[in-house]
Amino acid sequence: MMPRSALSLITILITSLLISACSRQALYDNAIAWERSGAGLEPAVMTVDDMTIAYLKSKETVDGDTIVMIHGFGANKDNWTRLASELSDDFNVYAIDLPGHGESSKPLDIGYHFDEQTRRLSRILAELDLGRFHMMGNSMGGAITALYAAYYPEQIRSAVLFDPAGIWAYESDLAEQVVAGGKNPLIPTEEGDFERLVDFALVEKPFVPWPIYSVMEEKAIANRDVNTVIFNDIRDSTMASQFSEDITAIKAPVLIIWGQEDRITDPRNADIFVQQIPDARKVLLDGIGHAPMIEAPEKSAALFREFLAESVKTR
Repeated sequence: MMPRSALSLITILITSLLISACSRQALYDNAIAWERSGAGLEPAVMTVDDMTIAYLKSKETVDGDTIVMIHGFGANKDNWTRLASELSDDFNVYAIDLPGHGESSKPLDIGYHFDEQTRRLSRILAELDLGRFHMMGNSMGGAITALYAAYYPEQIRSAVLFDPAGIWAYESDLAEQVVAGGKNPLIPTEEGDFERLVDFALVEKPFVPWPIYSVMEEKAIANRDVNTVIFNDIRDSTMASQFSEDITAIKAPVLIIWGQEDRITDPRNADIFVQQIPDARKVLLDGIGHAPMIEAPEKSAALFREFLAESVKTR
């Protein structure tokens, strides 16, 4: 049986077609707006360092803590809507488009090493004036979240790392493909690449109608130059030892959630994160790939709530 969310999305697409003979872009915009609204989020923009920064925020403020969500390489703020829908009743959610991604500015010359992105993110969050908050990050965003917790401990209540990058002791299928000189599956350059990227990254793939995928592919191909710059910076091996040392300064409790079937960041690296971070614990999810917050949003939310409850007991 098709999930209710998929049926609702199909209904929106069909209705849009009947009403206005929508273009693929209009269908995409309607579907994204529906996902955001269903998660209790609305879009916003601001200017930081002469760059446009796009983000999602809770439509209504609730009497609860704030969560900041940081996407991975080549991704964007909308990667978080399905997890946000599980949390926005109790938490105030902010999902940021990092520079170089999504609807934010995409300069090629600002530097995208993890530490550079982390310090840039601090200026973005300073503009939002959020006080203390929980932070979640996936992949590249997981590495940035870990460094943020290390560099700005006074701001972080807790951190959740979903399949984080930054430690490469165990190389993944992705690394083997890139080192071998093959095409990078994370950087679409031609028709069909985006679907191959999704198949490579995710095991439990959410239902996404064709018109949506086609627009997402166009956007990804258009971003190939900036994505190449960012990928080269975040895979700079000369920074790896410094990252591993920096995260030992984290004071907040950290939950590491990793998909066992991840082909992009090897789940065996979870043990090294746990060794390096003073108060860290891990959960490995069977049958899940690189993005648990997309593939298993209900389980991810439940793990976060359990983690918070346990952290309060032990601190």
